[in-house]
Amino acid sequence: MFHFGTYCRRRQNLPHPILQPRRHHGRCKLGKVQRAQQLKSYGQKAMQYRRSHQPGGRYFFTLVTHQRQPLLSIPENIDRLRTAFKREMEKQPFTIDAIVILPDHLHTLWTLPEGDAEYSTRWNRIKRYFSVGCTGAQAKQSISRHKKREKPVWQRRFWEHTIRDENDWRGHMDYIHYNPVKHGHARTAGEWPYSSFKRCVQKGWYPPDWGATEPESIKGIEYE
Repeated sequence: MFHFGTYCRRRQNLPHPILQPRRHHGRCKLGKVQRAQQLKSYGQKAMQYRRSHQPGGRYFFTLVTHQRQPLLSIPENIDRLRTAFKREMEKQPFTIDAIVILPDHLHTLWTLPEGDAEYSTRWNRIKRYFSVGCTGAQAKQSISRHKKREKPVWQRRFWEHTIRDENDWRGHMDYIHYNPVKHGHARTAGEWPYSSFKRCVQKGWYPPDWGATEPESIKGIEYE
């Protein structure tokens, strides 16, 4: 992100307050090792701002299998994933507002408890539990994954979006439930068995035949 403060320093040719070593009597006090540590520290601080953590917020997530393997088309793996969610919700509660599971990825909407923003910790445990018992993983394991004893099941990173308001929440809800139709797995949202759509129909949020055509609320949106 481009910060106004950075722009001002560039215009005035002033040293960056973090990257510049402190000087004493005109001589640099930091050696190469200390400067490398300082730069590393700055990089770690910058990384902390890449995700939005709003306590008690609502979030949209996309997780993808490693190399797009269709691991989530195997019934035993879907059962394992359900168990992973159940275990985590018992350990550290949260609400799944909506979810869809497709062969190589999933989308979901979460609401976290008030004062809680630890979704990364939850996802780490869910992914770890699923990976241990996952069957059918055929992708080649990289050297780094081998060193960490990490099975080639999930992409390491995931997409996160902080929900801004009710319209944003509704748009992502529609995106989730229309996803099977978008990818050609179903003709309507209700035909796909691995989603929260039918539960939402019972709540009166959708008519049973919804999703035969792409809703206006999600046109132009892509989270794949």
